[in-house]
Amino acid sequence: MTSGSSGSSANAVGGRAPFGVRLRAAMDAHGPLCAGIDPHRALVEAWGLPYTLAGVERFALTCAEAFGGQVAAVKPQSAFFEVFGSGGVALLERVVAALRDAGTLTVLDVKRGDIGSTMAAYADAFLRESPHAPDAITLSPYLGYESLRPAIDLAHATGRGVFVLALTSNPEGASVQHATLDGVSVARSVVSGAAVDNAPARGRDELGSVGLVVGATVGDAVRRLDLDLVGAATPVLAPGVGAQGAGPAQLRDVFGAALPQVLAASSREVLGAGPDVRTLRDTARRTADALRV
Repeated sequence: MTSGSSGSSANAVGGRAPFGVRLRAAMDAHGPLCAGIDPHRALVEAWGLPYTLAGVERFALTCAEAFGGQVAAVKPQSAFFEVFGSGGVALLERVVAALRDAGTLTVLDVKRGDIGSTMAAYADAFLRESPHAPDAITLSPYLGYESLRPAIDLAHATGRGVFVLALTSNPEGASVQHATLDGVSVARSVVSGAAVDNAPARGRDELGSVGLVVGATVGDAVRRLDLDLVGAATPVLAPGVGAQGAGPAQLRDVFGAALPQVLAASSREVLGAGPDVRTLRDTARRTADALRV
């Protein structure tokens, strides 16, 4: 399955099937793992590499070689590239392009969120047609879900996707995401927004292209806040697998009937197998197989 492959031709955009369709096919083919590329100092140096642009380049391109064509999706963390300025951004574009050439979906972790023309500019920066555009990006909805409209609409127009923060596992997140207005939590309002945008896909029994980020270590919060992830037809990006403590049993407990929609993200545990390409690839494959529903 390539990032440009088509599913239902009636819904294809410029020959590219909607992101949700392509993600479902990739998860079915490779298992529900999203492997992270997080070249922060500790990991880069643990590989015996210098924490320089050259060292990060070696790290990131090794990951692209190991994961390309092997996992459902790869999630580069933009911040760890941006810290090196224009050279880091250029490297990130090369990583995304290499994964695209390997037929692997990319979810660029940028967590953008703003209003009006600024949000439209962020959308254009990451979701317009270009050789280095990722298949999906992460977004922050805390200026209001509808503030993300430029990115959501452009993603739909180009056959790409977004993952909107809904229920994160950091301790500080609950003070915002669990807060209620008229008895409805912020997290539930985000899920409701995604459900509206994914309604056409739900009617076709497909995954939509507006995904949600829900931490794999949030315990019973999905049930307690009454988040209808199944009804929202949303892909769910679930960070926290592996080194952060979540495994298949925890995913079943957290997500219940929505488990088949979950793309489990693992970075530190898989990346700890580097720098050997074969070992890194084998670790990613074993992790993906262990996560299959």
